[in-house]
Amino acid sequence: MEKIVSLCKRRGFIFQSSDIYGGLSNTWDYGPYGVELKNNLKRAWWKANVYERNDIFGMDAAILMHPKVWEASGHVQNFFDLKSDCKNCKKRFKSEDLKDKNKCPECGGALTEAKAFNLMFKTYQGPVEESGNEIYMRPETAQGMFVNFLNILDSRHPKLPFGLAQIGKSFRNEITPGNFTFRTREFEQMEIEYFVRPLDADRALDEWISYRFNWYLGLGIKKESLRQRQHDKDELAHYARACTDVEYNFPFGWSELEGIANRTDFDLKQHSQHSGKDLQYFDDAAKERFYPYIIEPSGGVDRAVLAFLVDAYHEEKVREDLRVVLKIHKDLAPTKVAVLPLLRNRPEIVELAKKIAQDLKKTIVTVYDDTGAIGKLYRRQDEVGTLFCVTVDVQSLEDKQVTVRDRDTMQQERIPVEKLKEYLSNKLV
Repeated sequence: MEKIVSLCKRRGFIFQSSDIYGGLSNTWDYGPYGVELKNNLKRAWWKANVYERNDIFGMDAAILMHPKVWEASGHVQNFFDLKSDCKNCKKRFKSEDLKDKNKCPECGGALTEAKAFNLMFKTYQGPVEESGNEIYMRPETAQGMFVNFLNILDSRHPKLPFGLAQIGKSFRNEITPGNFTFRTREFEQMEIEYFVRPLDADRALDEWISYRFNWYLGLGIKKESLRQRQHDKDELAHYARACTDVEYNFPFGWSELEGIANRTDFDLKQHSQHSGKDLQYFDDAAKERFYPYIIEPSGGVDRAVLAFLVDAYHEEKVREDLRVVLKIHKDLAPTKVAVLPLLRNRPEIVELAKKIAQDLKKTIVTVYDDTGAIGKLYRRQDEVGTLFCVTVDVQSLEDKQVTVRDRDTMQQERIPVEKLKEYLSNKLV
C-alpha cells in the first residue's frame, strides 16, 4: 500500500486534500491522472449498466433532500455506530473494533461508556441555524431514486423489471475511516435500484451478483483477487433480506468493493406511508397493484479506483533496472498514447512530434512530453499506465515513420505517420 500511495502522489493520481495546510484527515483530491482514471471507471460502469441494457434509466438526484426522507428510510433511527471516547487522549473508537471495551488501544486510558453516534452529516437550510431548518448530507444515493419512483413511472412508463442508475457523492461521518481512499467521509457511489416482482427477487439477486462480479473481471481484475461473500443474518441492514458482497483482496485484506442486496419492498412502503403518496406499481395485464421488491447493486467509485490501481501495479526487472508499470485495462487507462521526441534540441523533430500529438488528440487521449531523456520518459509513462508511446526520431524526418512501443510487452514497431491513427485506433478497440 505504501508503494501505491507514493505512486499516486508522485505521478498525480491522488493527493492529500488541503495538503499545504497540513491536510484534512481522510479526504483526498484526484490529480490529472487520477481524475481521468476515475472518469473512465464511471464511464465504463455507465456504459455497461445504462447504455448496453434496455431496462435501466439514468438519474442524478440532489444531494440535499427533505429531512423526512431520512426518517422514512430509517437513517435517523438506525444509521449509527456505537462509539467510545478515551477520557485521556480524547480519541474516538468504534465499539465493535475494541478488544477491551474499557481500555484505549492508543494510550491505555479509560474509555467512556459506548453511545450511539449517528453517521449522517447535519447542516442547516437558510440563513438561520435553528432546529426547524436542519437537513442532512445524503449518506447514500439510493433514496433519491426511491422518491422519484412515481416520476419515472409517469414519464417513461417502464414495465417490470426495470432499474434506475446513479453515480454521485455521499457523506458519512465515519468514526474510524482509513486505508487511504478505501473508507472516507466523502465518497462517490455507483448505485442501481432494480425493481422486480416479489416472486422474481431471489432469481434477480443471483443474476445481479454474477453480472457485477464479472464486470470487474472484464476490466482486468485478477480472478484470484475477487470473491463473493454472503452476509450472515446478524449483519444485514435493517431493510435487507439478503446481501452478497463482491470483495477484493487489498493489501490490508479482503474488503468490500460492492454490495448486492435484496431490499424487499421496505423503501417504497416506507415512503408511501410517510409521504402519503401511493408508490405501488400497477400491472395492466394482471390488473393488480403491488410494491415491487428492489435489488440494489451498490459500489464505491473510490474503492474501485483503489482496487484497479493495486491490481494493475507491477514491478519487473529490465536489464538489471526495476520497471514499475501500471498494467491497467485499456478502457480505464488515464492516457492512451504519449508522443515523445527523441531529441528535444532538434526543432524539426519537436515540431513533427507536436503535430502528430495534436492530430491524435482529436480522437485518442494523447499527451506530449519532452521533459527528459527517452528512457526516463518511457518509465514515466509506464508508471501511469499509458498504453503506447510514439517516438519521433531523426529517421522520422526522412522516412515519415515513427516507433510505437507497447506498454506491456515493450515491443517496438515502425509505423508510417499517415497510418498511425488507424493503427492505434485498432489497438484500442
